[in-house]
Amino acid sequence: MFSSALKSFTSNISANYTVSTTPSSICGAWRVYDGKKKSTGKAVSVFVFERKSLDPQAGGFGARSSTSALKKVHEEVIARVKKESNLLARLRHPSILELAEPIEDTRSGGLMFATEPVTASLAGLLQEKDDQEKAGGVAGRPSRFVVEDADGQLRRRELEIDELEIQKGLLQVAQGLEFLHESAGLVHGNLTPDSVYINAKSDWKIAGLAFAGPPDTADAASNIPPISLSEVLYHDPRLPRTLQLNMDYTSPDFVMDTNISSAADMFSLGLVILALYNSPHTSPLKTNSNISTYKKLFSSPSSAPSPTNKYLCSRPLPKDLLASVLPRLITRRPGQRMNAREFQQSQFFDNIMVSSIRFLDALPAKTPNEKSQFMRGLPKILAQFPRSVLEKKVLPALLEEMKDRDLLFLILQNVFKIVKSLPSGRRVFTEKVIPKLRETFIPTKSHSNERDTAKEAGLVVVLENIVLISENCSGKEFKDDILPILQIGLESHTHSIVDKALSCLPTILAVLDFSTVKNEVFPIVAAVFSKTSSLGIKIRGLQAFVVLCGGRSNDGSTMTFDASTNTSSSSTAVLDKYTVQEKIIPLLKAMKTKEPAVMMAALAVFRQIGKMVDTDFLATECLPILWSFSLSPLLDVQQFKEYMTLIKTLSETIETEHMRKLQELSSSSNTTRDNDLMNVGSTDAIFGSNGNDVGEDAFERLVLGRGAASNTSDMLGDSLRPQPQRSQSSQTAAPVFAWSTPTTTSGQSTANGTGSLNGFGQISRSTLQPNKPGSSLDTFATLTPTPPPIAGPGSSMSNGFGSMTPMQPANTQSSPWSFNSNLSTTSSFGQTSNAQQQSAFSIPSLPNPASSFSSFSIAPPPGQNPISAQSQHGNGLGRGISSSTGNGLSGLNRPPQKKTGLDAYESLL
Repeated sequence: MFSSALKSFTSNISANYTVSTTPSSICGAWRVYDGKKKSTGKAVSVFVFERKSLDPQAGGFGARSSTSALKKVHEEVIARVKKESNLLARLRHPSILELAEPIEDTRSGGLMFATEPVTASLAGLLQEKDDQEKAGGVAGRPSRFVVEDADGQLRRRELEIDELEIQKGLLQVAQGLEFLHESAGLVHGNLTPDSVYINAKSDWKIAGLAFAGPPDTADAASNIPPISLSEVLYHDPRLPRTLQLNMDYTSPDFVMDTNISSAADMFSLGLVILALYNSPHTSPLKTNSNISTYKKLFSSPSSAPSPTNKYLCSRPLPKDLLASVLPRLITRRPGQRMNAREFQQSQFFDNIMVSSIRFLDALPAKTPNEKSQFMRGLPKILAQFPRSVLEKKVLPALLEEMKDRDLLFLILQNVFKIVKSLPSGRRVFTEKVIPKLRETFIPTKSHSNERDTAKEAGLVVVLENIVLISENCSGKEFKDDILPILQIGLESHTHSIVDKALSCLPTILAVLDFSTVKNEVFPIVAAVFSKTSSLGIKIRGLQAFVVLCGGRSNDGSTMTFDASTNTSSSSTAVLDKYTVQEKIIPLLKAMKTKEPAVMMAALAVFRQIGKMVDTDFLATECLPILWSFSLSPLLDVQQFKEYMTLIKTLSETIETEHMRKLQELSSSSNTTRDNDLMNVGSTDAIFGSNGNDVGEDAFERLVLGRGAASNTSDMLGDSLRPQPQRSQSSQTAAPVFAWSTPTTTSGQSTANGTGSLNGFGQISRSTLQPNKPGSSLDTFATLTPTPPPIAGPGSSMSNGFGSMTPMQPANTQSSPWSFNSNLSTTSSFGQTSNAQQQSAFSIPSLPNPASSFSSFSIAPPPGQNPISAQSQHGNGLGRGISSSTGNGLSGLNRPPQKKTGLDAYESLL
């Protein structure tokens, strides 16, 4: 209902402020909304009053009254409401509610004005306490003060009222009354719990000045009209009770004596005090807004509050109130009452905590020496303050004084102690403390190069409390707001501040992410380490490297490191291996100082690095630096032993890892190499046999020189005749190239089908293992082709390879597709032989089953259908050589076949 009313307003407040949609509290006739100024973000409270709240209820007395009379009454009420706002605009005092925007009368009939942020009225707080007590204590029901902020967030208002809160609040109300009576020359006239507001700092402020006016004894004429008791004491049933004088808190001076004086406000203050201690929290006078009832109560000593009946209070009253304060407030005669100044000096406020609060209120007017003494003694009594007072009164007052740089060191010590003691310390630190820290320590452009020793002392306090700070803010808040302050400490010219900042490193690693540590924290630490001339900072930088490399300290304040600490318990936000190798190692290598303390700190860094980097890097980069450091003449025996222990440990690690790698490589490569070498020397692999038998007729045609018909077989029988396709398992042995010297002795060739490795001395391993890259004919260094013979059209040899001649008879089996070349051989055992030896490679059979090319390298007989020698050699030779050590060697283990035909004949010659 009220949110829709707010939308209908067309006012300066609606245009310049963001106002919440639900009221935070109801104070008398006003609905109070939380608001925030759009331009500055300053928080305010917006008081809203609607005319329709004056409309009489159906069936009531006001409904039967004349319209003109009711309209007149409404106009008087509206004038009285505007008077309250106008007086707030004129009266400026710490105990008077501060006006932010004047009252506005909109065309829709609503009234609104803005003030400083308020939490609730005293009446609302007392009602809250009553509801809690009825529900069975404070924890019996949740607080109803859960409201929506102007930015849409919900929050619970923390309202407490204890003895110190009451003392502090009553003291502030008395200060306000003193101002009204002595400086403004006004009488409040309606001092009730509804006219006292509690702001965001837990201060009590006076408002509700609709019935205020000058006293009867005022000398000078006032522009404020006097109070008309005949009008204000009359209760009009047509109006809400909240818009009329509350007679339950009214002095008998008004009702019975018709006398207006400042003493009447002191009587009302006494009744407010009784309401604070009463149960329920109401006035002991129950008048029902009736003058006759009021006079009747005071006509009898038993019904009027007095010392004899303990002022009609259902709960015990403090001794100081009961003995010396209330008898001088709640008394029938005005002359016997104390004034506001005397009330402030009473025994009720004579205690250390109230005196401390009063000193805080007057702190700006104190001398520097008094401020310093107060700040030094404050930590001793902070534990005695209620938490609400610490949060809402003491802490804000201290934060306001942070602009005094001379007191910054002492103020921050108290601030962090308060934050640590508050259950809501995280919220308080984020909302109140962090903005002040940024404002104080992060310099502006005009003051960026100025050195302030007082501010440096405060920075030391911040660094000492870095653990508390990290616990009370999120990672993002720490990165955005606290990390810049820490960087200022690292870049400071004061060694003690740099030392404190480096000691904070173990704490901040747990809060920041890896990217921030690597890109923002590590570069500054590295710069400090490389540029510093202080051995202490150099050692602290090395200890910081240990933490950045994954180590951990037993004590974050001293950063003492245990080298045997398991890395699994180290921080997760450590540097990566690349940064360690490329950034930290060069810094250590460039270190010139050889002081033992620095050397031992560097040893701790290397001990941690040894767990991170590869063994190759350890061997080539780390060990040389360690040896160089270990030979420093300044090291004693024990320190040198520690260096040697690490060097030996790292060396053993390198040895173990490298041995493992070599074993893995040798176990796979040796097996392949041994198999290849053993299979090369077999007889079948070198000389092979295709299993074809040369018949007697073919031999006769050969020796007699008779030409063979085109359809008849050649001298090798049917070996070159097109054959039907056969499976791989049934294929004959692969053709063999015999790469031999022009002439050999029988003793130098393989005898009885047994192969020898001596003929392959200059054949490289790559030739025997063609599957490896780079294997080609180029491996045979001594192979030199001869020009091809000039042949006619029927010649089968037309390629560029060496001449092909029939194999000379020997004790070895001749192979088809024999290719001869000169090889200068070296034995497999490294002995060079000048003898010419015959060698051959087994080549798989060509896939073309229709090949009719003779196994001898001579032209086909006349009349035979020649096949293009160029295509035969271009296809067969290249493929045969490329596979000579692959598929061709697969047949090396076949048993030798029985010689028949021409082979048998040649063996007899």
